[in-house]
Amino acid sequence: MLYLIILLVVIGLFVMSMYNKLVSLKNKVMEAWSGIDVQLKRRHDLIPNLVNTVKGYAAHESGTLEKVVQARNMAMSAGSSGSIHDQVQAENALSGTLKSLFALAENYPDLKANTNFIQLQSTLGEMEESLSNARRYYNALVRDNNTAVESFPSNLIANNFHFEKFDFFEIENDEERANPVVQF
Repeated sequence: MLYLIILLVVIGLFVMSMYNKLVSLKNKVMEAWSGIDVQLKRRHDLIPNLVNTVKGYAAHESGTLEKVVQARNMAMSAGSSGSIHDQVQAENALSGTLKSLFALAENYPDLKANTNFIQLQSTLGEMEESLSNARRYYNALVRDNNTAVESFPSNLIANNFHFEKFDFFEIENDEERANPVVQF
């Protein structure tokens, strides 16, 4: 009888430990996503200033500028939808349009020398680096969480308490991996 009680206590402690580990991993993933979200908000706030600076120099390139603004708006609305997957796709599209904006700037020497543009480009570059670091951290936590959710014996607890896997923040489309081509 005593051995049965000890066995039940050990099993209970094990289940409690696994459950707490899964809760901790889930919360860390959500915290990491929050960090990405903050960086994305800063990025979304900076883009209109960058677009307005470029507009003055490249008025006839309105198609590229409109695509950047449209991609920014889509990224912002995807962020409010609550779906990480949708937001990842929208942010990847925004990154692609920003690349084309900077490629466009290469053709305007006056714009490249403009201090506002240089400062905005530098700030956006720093933000992109911070965002890249936040994505790597998030993906590492997602990997740890997903491994725990799928591995035995923690998967038994994860399934019973409805812990789920998270999506990685990654580029899903090979076209988005390629450098943009700007043609005049």
